[in-house]
This record gives sequence, C-alpha cells and structure tokens, in this order.
Amino acid sequence: MQGIFDFFSGLGNEFALFIVSMIPIIELRGAIPLGASMEMDWRVVYAVSVLGNLLPVPFIILFGRRVLNWLKNTRLFSRFAHWGEAHLMKKADKVMRYSAVGLFLFVMVPVPGTGAWSGAALAVLLDMRMRYALPSIVGGVLAAGAIMTIGSYGLFGAMQLF
Repeated sequence: MQGIFDFFSGLGNEFALFIVSMIPIIELRGAIPLGASMEMDWRVVYAVSVLGNLLPVPFIILFGRRVLNWLKNTRLFSRFAHWGEAHLMKKADKVMRYSAVGLFLFVMVPVPGTGAWSGAALAVLLDMRMRYALPSIVGGVLAAGAIMTIGSYGLFGAMQLF
C-alpha cells in the first residue's frame, strides 16, 4: 500500500488523499486520519476526503445491480458476490425499517463495514431510488467525515476555524 501511496503522493498530497478516500473499506474513515498524519489542514482533508468518497456512489447506485448479477454468474467471483450480498442483507432490516434515515445512519457510523460503498450497495439491494438514496448517503458521508475529523484532529484542533 505504501508504494501505491508514494506514487500518488508524487502527484500531490490532495490527489493521493482523494484516491485513498475512493478505495472501498478505507474510504474517508482512513483518508482523514492519513491527512491528519501528514499534518494537512483539516478543512482541505475533510473536503477532499468527502468528495473522493462520494464520487463512486452514483455509479454504484446506477450500475450496481447489473455488476452484481454479472459477478454472480462468473465462476471466479460468484462465491464472493453471493457472500457480499448476504452480508449486506443482514444489515438491511434496520435500514428498511427507517428507510432514508436508516441509510443515513448506516453510512454515518464510522465503523468497519459501513460507509458510502456499503450504503450504495445496500441501496441497490433494497431497490432504493437514486433520489432517496443519494441524499441519505451524502448526509451520512458528511457526518462521518465530521466525526472522523474531530477524532483525528481533536475537538480543539477542529474548532480552530473560529
């Protein structure tokens, strides 16, 4: 991972952070602490990480069902696709109970297995329309970014805006 990061950091720390925030599982939950460790301004880290984390979301919602069906029908990825679908559906009951607010809360909580990628995939599996899913995911990413920024920079460091 360090070699990949070194390559992208040659293009600028902001670009490297943007790429890291797009990586599934890592997302902004890893990008923001990374930006803090590089002593970047928290406002830049927050903005770049949020934008990078959100970039794939509309594409996942639009094409996720087709990609999942294709993966389920390939020999190499079939087992993984079925496992991923079953894993996400275990979390679906809470999201279905609260609909768009449930999706927002699911994406907002900064723990492994939640986030923009998982939220978008869950929206696909639940056949949520883009107009309901996207605002919930955007709100969840903004809130998760705030939580991670405060956690990474400290409450007083994040309050230096004032």
